[in-house]
Amino acid sequence: MSRLKPTIEDVARVAGVSRATASRVINNAPGASEPLRARVHAAVAELGYQPNETARALASGRQRAVDVIAITYGPGIGWLGTHPYFSRVLAGMMPVLEDVNAQLRLHAVGHETAAETIDEIAANTTLGAVLADITPAMATRFYRRCRRTISIVPTATSVPAMQADNIGGAYTAVHELHRLGRRRIAAIHGPVLNPCAIDRRTGYLRAARNLGLVEVGADGDFHREGGHQAAQRLLDQHPDIDAMFVACDLMAAGAVQAITATGRRVPDDVSVIGFDDSIAAVCANPPLTTMRLPVEEMAATATRLLLRGNPEPGHRQRFPVDLVTRDSTRN
Repeated sequence: MSRLKPTIEDVARVAGVSRATASRVINNAPGASEPLRARVHAAVAELGYQPNETARALASGRQRAVDVIAITYGPGIGWLGTHPYFSRVLAGMMPVLEDVNAQLRLHAVGHETAAETIDEIAANTTLGAVLADITPAMATRFYRRCRRTISIVPTATSVPAMQADNIGGAYTAVHELHRLGRRRIAAIHGPVLNPCAIDRRTGYLRAARNLGLVEVGADGDFHREGGHQAAQRLLDQHPDIDAMFVACDLMAAGAVQAITATGRRVPDDVSVIGFDDSIAAVCANPPLTTMRLPVEEMAATATRLLLRGNPEPGHRQRFPVDLVTRDSTRN
């Protein structure tokens, strides 16, 4: 066996298979049974084998790149490149990829054609894929076709993921508003199919029940306009609201505009806490108290893990979500 860096021939020898079979397994190609795949993966782990991605890309004629995938639910995709969340994902990934001379490819996938499109992306992935906004079902589908995959949103148990405490962050936000003396705490939730929005909704509901609060909520869409419209509905239907937990900063900025348009003051009459700690929180008037989601750190960590090879199935790396206090809750 080679005393230098292990080769694919070494993997084949240890696994007791042909080089072709070892290559098929390592490249997630069809044509190998599950027992053979298990033997090859065991040999890879034993030897510490790392595929030569540059050689693989040159041989296939494909560009060395990490794909970033986001499923979109609304009309149009032009907003994707400037949305604070996705800008932060790219900001975390790009310095890591620059160090290894690799490219980044951003895919905005329409919900209606998601299955077909992600199959095509999986077939052409080289260094791997970061799932930036995708449902657990679509993440599972993609992962079956491409093992070099990490999600940075809540996902199926088998899919490797960076895991932020969205539930705990929402729970903390509601308790902070309660600590400040607020008792009519409404929530503006994100899209019903979005995994992060689902967890933040869960955190709000748990906190409300724990504190004995009446649950008051409206759905938004993770955009400023959605937050503005949801806040208007809530204030019309429940004029005694004295606080809002809003599931993302963009919606929270819209909510503040809706609140002040009624003559109410933030935070004197209505306190507001957002989620993400994006540029939208800093630029809002007043600047938003928010729960900091460490997007850049999560994206950078996911990228480094991909560059080391196939992450283990079910891998989880957890990140805290912290309260950042600004003027939208200060009296």
